[in-house]
Amino acid sequence: MSMRRITLLLLAVLWATIAGAQQTLSLKDAIIGRYTYLNPEMPSQVIWKDARSYIMPEKSGLVAFNLKNDEKQELTNIKILNTALLKVQIPPLENIPEIALTAPNRIQFTHSGRILTFNTDSREVEQQLVVPENAENTDYCRATNQIAYTVGNNLFIAGKEITQVTNDPNPEVVYGQSVHRHEFSTDKGTFWSPEGNFLAFYRNDQTHVKDYPLVDYMTREAALKNIKYPMAGMESERVSIGIFSPATGKTIYLETVADDHYLTNISWAPDEASIFVFELNRDQDHLLLNQYNAQTGKFIKTLFDEKSKTYVEPTHPLLFSKTDPDKFYYLSRKDGWYHVYLYSTSGGQIRQITRGNWEVTEILGFDPDEKNLFFEATKDSPVERHIYKIGINSGKITRLTTEPGVHHGLLSPDGEHAIDRWSGTNVPGRIDLVSSKGELDRTIFTANDTMKDFDLGENTVFTIKAADGKTDLYCRMIKPNNFDPLKKYPVIVYVYGGPHVQLINKTWHNDIRGWEYYMASKGFIAFTVDSRGSDNRGKAFEEVTHGRLGIVETEDQMKGIEYLKSLPYVDSDRIGVHGWSFGGFMTLNLMLRHPEVFKVGVAGGPVVDWGMYEIMYGERYMDRPEENPEGYKNSNMLNYIQNLNGKLMLIHGVQDDTVVMQHSMKFLQKCIELGKQVDFFVYPTHPHNVRGIDRVHLMEKISNYFIDNL
Repeated sequence: MSMRRITLLLLAVLWATIAGAQQTLSLKDAIIGRYTYLNPEMPSQVIWKDARSYIMPEKSGLVAFNLKNDEKQELTNIKILNTALLKVQIPPLENIPEIALTAPNRIQFTHSGRILTFNTDSREVEQQLVVPENAENTDYCRATNQIAYTVGNNLFIAGKEITQVTNDPNPEVVYGQSVHRHEFSTDKGTFWSPEGNFLAFYRNDQTHVKDYPLVDYMTREAALKNIKYPMAGMESERVSIGIFSPATGKTIYLETVADDHYLTNISWAPDEASIFVFELNRDQDHLLLNQYNAQTGKFIKTLFDEKSKTYVEPTHPLLFSKTDPDKFYYLSRKDGWYHVYLYSTSGGQIRQITRGNWEVTEILGFDPDEKNLFFEATKDSPVERHIYKIGINSGKITRLTTEPGVHHGLLSPDGEHAIDRWSGTNVPGRIDLVSSKGELDRTIFTANDTMKDFDLGENTVFTIKAADGKTDLYCRMIKPNNFDPLKKYPVIVYVYGGPHVQLINKTWHNDIRGWEYYMASKGFIAFTVDSRGSDNRGKAFEEVTHGRLGIVETEDQMKGIEYLKSLPYVDSDRIGVHGWSFGGFMTLNLMLRHPEVFKVGVAGGPVVDWGMYEIMYGERYMDRPEENPEGYKNSNMLNYIQNLNGKLMLIHGVQDDTVVMQHSMKFLQKCIELGKQVDFFVYPTHPHNVRGIDRVHLMEKISNYFIDNL
């Protein structure tokens, strides 16, 4: 063989090796890239134009697609939009914005502090609604083309002119903003009536809540910033509901009875004559659905109530029928699982529509005559979501999506199709068009696998039994890159375990964060268990932790450890744990209750003492401290520090207004008193979570702590 031929052959082998080589995931890839440049690119929006066509961005334009023949019609593009914006002296767009379709030839979008209405036929900006630069909590009313917003603690409406709804000089009385620290799905503070004739809003009197100090150390002289943080057992905020009439300029307040309660999930009657409020007592174990006269604020009646030995947690407003304004749909967990109920405003419950040991997670809508309800649910698996149709009278259920994964639907106006946006374990992202008969009509878009060129550890989901010996718990394990079953590997348990969070789902890569893959590339097994107390498994699964947070969750996590120790390739002497917030609390539970097992732990923003956590969340799951002293004692991590044996690091944001830094400070002081060595790191400018580029710094610190000590 000639030297030239040998050289060419070697070059070919080298090229094949290079071409086939996979990339190693960097920390930046794992932390920043996983949610930006490595996040599968999907259309920002796909919406229905009408019952027979849908709109999605394509290249630099907005295109309508006909369902019957797939013909395309460009509605507008970035060049046309920017030409129109230039005419009215508005800065240009860089990309096609997310839109709302207000008429067949009119799109609406937000840009440069304005809500703009653009006519696709005339190619002109027809309307623009402007709010001040310092406006917050904006809430647009399409019916009247007005927008409610707040500046400081007061509420305003912008329309043809600016209307100041409230003018309270006391900054501790706040209008038009979310209340109850965003619990009970109170994520907004204003509620337009269906025709826009009235605006309901929260008034939050916080004068009874003590100031809690946060300190900004980045100024020339450290500056004090007080927040309102009602701790468990202390005085809480006093909330009321106002209704403003733009026509008369007058405000009335609902005549709710108690100050020390929660007003949640506000719903307007279709005729705007009355308003419905879920009212929950301070103990959160008795719920009333009350109806009030919207013109006078007078109490009309209680439609129903719900009681529980633990807690009742309203999280969804009423959904009124389009065919019978006297009826409404209500999503409740009163039978132990989130299900849909049909009620009459005059006659109480008509029927329970969905039922079974699974949860309805979203109501999507109805067909025009309201014979069928469309919804998302965990019916087939707790780690999947599928789209279903149920006959409201018959109860017959049809599953519309077939592929394993987590599906989210947008129902067509005629109820004949749904746009299905979903991902699966091995599916980065896909948008399908499915029929109401449960058939795949077509695939609209398929995302590229942005992680295909990376060398990643094997990712599997499976179940083990909980500490009760009967309940299935879902687990996720990532094995190290180039896994060798004859070797022994250290393990990092990533934990949360608290309410309203589910870490394991069959989305792309089983809902994993990139960091676990990164640590697997460093030779660690990454392991997670969704213990009892976590989300989407029913009321009994969640509330078993009531009054004793950290106890049952720890028992379940230890069943995961038991499973790990049964594996021949796990190094039982090298097990670590990391979590944030409730997961930080669980990290401390595991490190301090089982010091013989965990060699290294990193607790981020941890709850240490539930007596120092806020009322709304803390009292729901632990009751008041005076009612449950034993529970608070048993869940207080300060009482277990003497058990600390392994290496432990606490990390906290100095500006944390969710789990205040006092938790870590008290923990550190107790460690000093007991002669226990711990490591501590703070992020001076960050609140509860460390985000942005600083998150790479955070995860490098956490990663190195395990690499150096585990």
